[in-house]
Amino acid sequence: MAEKSLDTSVSKFEIGRLIKHKPKFFMRKGLILIFLCTLIGVLFNACKDDDPINCTESTWYQDADGDGFGNPAISQEACEQPEGYVSNDSDNDDTTDCSATVWYEDADEDGLGNPDISVQSCLQPSGYVSNSNDDDDTVTGELHAAFNDFDSNNFNIYLDDDEVVIESNGLPNHTSPYWSNTTERSAVDPMGNLLVTPAAAENHPLFVEPTATSYMSMAPGNIDDFNGSYTLRVPVNPELASNSSATGLGPIGIAVSGSMIYNDQEGPNIPLDDAVPSLDYTAAHTGPQSYHYHLEPKAWSDDDDKLIGIMSDGFFLYGRRDYNGEYPTDLDESGGHFGPTIHNSDGEYHYHIQNELYLGQYYLLFPDDYQGTPNAIQ
Repeated sequence: MAEKSLDTSVSKFEIGRLIKHKPKFFMRKGLILIFLCTLIGVLFNACKDDDPINCTESTWYQDADGDGFGNPAISQEACEQPEGYVSNDSDNDDTTDCSATVWYEDADEDGLGNPDISVQSCLQPSGYVSNSNDDDDTVTGELHAAFNDFDSNNFNIYLDDDEVVIESNGLPNHTSPYWSNTTERSAVDPMGNLLVTPAAAENHPLFVEPTATSYMSMAPGNIDDFNGSYTLRVPVNPELASNSSATGLGPIGIAVSGSMIYNDQEGPNIPLDDAVPSLDYTAAHTGPQSYHYHLEPKAWSDDDDKLIGIMSDGFFLYGRRDYNGEYPTDLDESGGHFGPTIHNSDGEYHYHIQNELYLGQYYLLFPDDYQGTPNAIQ
């Protein structure tokens, strides 16, 4: 006898009788019905749901020349990277009608490229150079915050492995009567020779009339006459030496202005005393190699904590006051001590202009020995 079919006309009494006398039948049929209802619901909802797949769209830029840099003028929004598009907009010339050059990454900014990392582009990308001559392009450490105070127009400062390379044109960034001007002046050297500084056709924009000195007392030569360059290489982290070293004639440090720092000697065993009248208002004069400072440089520091420059042993030289505005009381014989500065609140060894009068009215920049290992300023 065929089984009765279960439909909507079955009474509650009949359903109860089935559950009581044929439970297996009911469970089997019930599970099948539940499955079918669920499947129909899923299919119905899937067909009904016409919303796009959820994603986070990004902006992609066309890279027509295939150099890895995108055209900022042509872009599209998409969840996945479209073919011929990149995620950056760094290409200022995405045209393909050029002869692309191979450029090499210069991560340590020493002008030498990494042969292992290159791109092809019609124009030079930032941070890349045209040569592949760097056998070690890794960047070790970082530049000290104090180097931000060095005049960017007169310096090129960068890291080279564990050294800081400081390149200067030797020129100051401030006014002076030693810039070329329309006044001729003359001086007599120690050998009795007459040295004439000719008048210029016009005054240099940074020329000012002498105040602390006079035309008759000024040293021969103008700042413009010295078109040299100076390079100092110092350790990223300089250390105190076991023994101090005496300074010599010529540059012993480089000021933040771009010009050189000299000691308290005017020549071999010749103290600065007799040459003081030739110094301009910022305690500098010309010759024989450059415009340079001997005393506190009033052009930017006058009894304060400002950065003066860096000495050839790699330690920084600051003004007469400490970072807290007070005169330091724990300086060693070279005017140095360990403590916080305006560039390093954690503290480090550094020098100060010593708050001791020279000739009753001046302050010598650096009259004593280096406490670190000096490096040549070439």
